[in-house]
Amino acid sequence: MSTSQRSPLPAKPSLPFILLTLLLCTAWLVGGASRADALGQVVIRVAAWIALIVALLMAPRPVHLDARPVAILLLAATLLVLAQLVPLPPAVWQGLSGRAMFAEAAAVSGQAQPWRPLAIVPGAALNAAASLIVPITILVLVMGLAKRERSWLPGLLLVLIAISMLVGLLQFAGAGFNNPFVNDTPGQVSGTFANRNHFALFLAMGCLIAPVWPFLGGRRSGWRGPIALGLVLLLALTILASGSRAGMIVGMLGMAFGLFLARHGVKRELRSAPRWVFSALIAAIVGVIVIFVLISVVAGRAESINRIIAVEAVDDMRSRGMPTVLEMVRFYLPWGSGFGGFDPMFRIHEPFEILKFTYFNHAHNDFLEIVLDGGFPALILLLAGLAWWLLASVKAWRSGSGFDNILPKVGSVMLLLILLASTVDYPARTPTIMAMMVISGLWLGDTRPKPHGSSLPRGGQYL
Repeated sequence: MSTSQRSPLPAKPSLPFILLTLLLCTAWLVGGASRADALGQVVIRVAAWIALIVALLMAPRPVHLDARPVAILLLAATLLVLAQLVPLPPAVWQGLSGRAMFAEAAAVSGQAQPWRPLAIVPGAALNAAASLIVPITILVLVMGLAKRERSWLPGLLLVLIAISMLVGLLQFAGAGFNNPFVNDTPGQVSGTFANRNHFALFLAMGCLIAPVWPFLGGRRSGWRGPIALGLVLLLALTILASGSRAGMIVGMLGMAFGLFLARHGVKRELRSAPRWVFSALIAAIVGVIVIFVLISVVAGRAESINRIIAVEAVDDMRSRGMPTVLEMVRFYLPWGSGFGGFDPMFRIHEPFEILKFTYFNHAHNDFLEIVLDGGFPALILLLAGLAWWLLASVKAWRSGSGFDNILPKVGSVMLLLILLASTVDYPARTPTIMAMMVISGLWLGDTRPKPHGSSLPRGGQYL
């Protein structure tokens, strides 16, 4: 038998894909917290450094679609955080907004004014800089994937989301599973995350990916279709059980966009059926989801809806603390108070009337907190990132409806879900969501025309 007649061997995963899979699995297990003192932070950062060093020493040179926008934004964010750690002369530092009280403390104690970094809490800024090793490593590893391996990535993410969902269901059933690597709350349905809102956002991404996964690459759905449909239903019910109010919104959006993007694949599967079958099938899918949601509500299992009814806006710490946060943003402009230092800085400005036994760890609006931490430079970088997302999304959604153009749209919506969740929380501060942001950004940036091959014979072939 000649070599050309032999069946090709199954493709083996490359070193970047193996490292990426291991790092994503590690992030799934230990990367669901944002607190600097969580045990999982040490594990995921060490894993990221090891993966990055191994990839740089042993893997082929990364060659990706077009990673420049994501790489530039990530590099700019890293440099901005590091710049806040550079010591400044006393005269310069004391001229910055909000530093007078600290300068007075040194004067009262009789000490000379030292050189200090822009960040008022340098340790917090250093932790913020250290956290960026995770998205940097994810960027390098995804850039090193072969084309066939990039097509495996949605399935890998969907598996991790599904397993996290199963952990959440065990918690909801009373199994008492708590993750020792994150600072989760016992009894709360939060999967492998410390925060149920971040967990619900993770599941909402699954609601987006699951409907399109069976049709990626132009393949027939086959056995994947029923699995995807059942997974979407379980994801929706788990979001309801999590108690996350914001999760309900991003979950519905993720599901709606996922079904919309899957419509061409469904139509192709039903091309030999009458036209009314497609409409009937979509109505049946939506109807089944609505019925199960209503059953969950009637059975008292929809904790997210219960919290909407039970919690008044005036009792919500997010609303009570927002005036103070806005005042802090104004007070520390134009250079900000320093990345990662919201907790101690808020305690300085916290009014007596909102004092309570629990502490306010973040602004629960990441856009405001970014501006508070980094001032106008951070605002400019934030606006640049939003502008790129908007322009790239317009390009992605105008690129046609073929199967090769689905992932850029999925990336656009994934980033939209994270942006919406960030208006009431801080999901992008967890390593797992950082990784998802980088992957979705790379998907969104891959809007170049896809080659369809040539009609001419390749080398070694005959007409």
